[in-house]
Amino acid sequence: MNAYQSETAVLPFRIEIAGAALDDLRTRLRNARFPEPLPGDDWRDGVPVEVLRDLVARWERHDWRATEERLNALPQITTRIDGQTIHAVHVRSPHPDATPILLLHGWPGSFLEFEGLIGPLTDPVAHGGSAADAFDVVIPSQPGFGFSTPLEDAGWTVARTAAAFAELMTRLGYERFAVQGGDHGAAVAPEIARLAPERVIGVHANGSLGGSFLGQVDDATAARLTPLEQDRIRRVGEFMQREFGYIAIQGTRPGLVGAMTADSPVAQFAWIYDKLQAWTHPAEADAVDVLGERFVFENAALYWFTASGGSSAALVYALNTAWEAPKPSSGVPTAVIAFAHDIGLRFAEEQHHRIVRWTDVEDRGGHFAAMEEPELLVDDIRAFFGSLR
Repeated sequence: MNAYQSETAVLPFRIEIAGAALDDLRTRLRNARFPEPLPGDDWRDGVPVEVLRDLVARWERHDWRATEERLNALPQITTRIDGQTIHAVHVRSPHPDATPILLLHGWPGSFLEFEGLIGPLTDPVAHGGSAADAFDVVIPSQPGFGFSTPLEDAGWTVARTAAAFAELMTRLGYERFAVQGGDHGAAVAPEIARLAPERVIGVHANGSLGGSFLGQVDDATAARLTPLEQDRIRRVGEFMQREFGYIAIQGTRPGLVGAMTADSPVAQFAWIYDKLQAWTHPAEADAVDVLGERFVFENAALYWFTASGGSSAALVYALNTAWEAPKPSSGVPTAVIAFAHDIGLRFAEEQHHRIVRWTDVEDRGGHFAAMEEPELLVDDIRAFFGSLR
C-alpha cells in the first residue's frame, strides 16, 4: 500500500484502554485531595465540594470494561483526513435507501451523546416509525476530542472541520447526506452546507446555529419580541455576566486547561460537570440524574483516557470564535428545535440561514437534547427530513 492509500484508508477501530491506565485512574480517584469548602459551598462557585466527593466516589466504582464491551459492539472507524486522525461510529440501517446522516457533538460532550439515537434512527420500524424514516448514522468525534486525538496542528477552524467531515462522508461512500448538530456541532453543520450545498440534503440543529447569541437588540426589534424571545435575550445577558469565565479561559489559555485536566481526573470531572449541571433542564435537578450515571462517568473517562481537555478547549474556543462576522446563507433547508434551556431566536437565525422549520419546546429539555429529550429530537429529525423527500 502506498503512502497516499494509507493516508486515505478507512480502518476499523476498537476501544482498548490499558489495564494500567484503569488502575491509575482508580488510584487517583481514591486518593483525590479535595479543598475545604468555600463559604456557602454552592453552585455559584463551581461544583460544591460534597457533591464532588460523592460523584468521584461513584465514578471510582464505574465499570469501564463493561463500557468498552458495549461500545465495541458498535462499528467504529478511524481515518486520516488533512493530517488529522478522525474517529467515527458508522452504523448502517437494515432498510434499503436509508438517508445518510452526520450527527455532530460539541463541548463538553462527545460521540457518546448520540448512542441512544442510533437504534431509532437506523431501525425506525422497531422504534415507532416507518422504513421511510431510516438513516445510516455517522457520528464523528470532533478533532481534538476523544479518539480524534491528538490535535495535530492549530489550523482547525470550523471551515476546516466541515471540509474534513464532508471528506469523511465521501470515504464512507455517501454523495448526498443530512447533517444534525448541537453546540459546536451546530456551528459545523451549516458550514458543511456552505462548503457543499449540492451534497447536503438539509441541516438540523438543536439549540441555535450561532446567530442567536445576542446580548441586546435595538428598540424596534425589542418591541416585536415574543415573551419567549424576551426571556431568551434576558438569559443571554445573564450568561455573559455570570458564566462567561470558562469561555475566556478556554479561549485564551487552553494549554493551562490541558495541564490541569491531564494530571487530575477530579479537575477534569469538575470542569465538565459544572457545565452539565448548568445546561441541563430543569435547573434544580442533578445533572447526573437528568443525563444518567452512564454518560456522566463514561464521558469523563473518555476525556481522561485521551487527555483531551486542552485540545477540545482549543478546538471550540481558541481556534474558532462565535464572535466573527456571520456568514451568508448556504440556501440549504435548515431546521431548529429549541428546548427550554436554549436561546435560539428565529429572527436572528433567518438572517443567515434558510430556516424552513422552527420548533420551540418551552417546558422541556436542555442543552444535551439527544440524551434529555431523545424522542422529541428524533421525531423532529424525522419530520424535517421527511418533508424534504
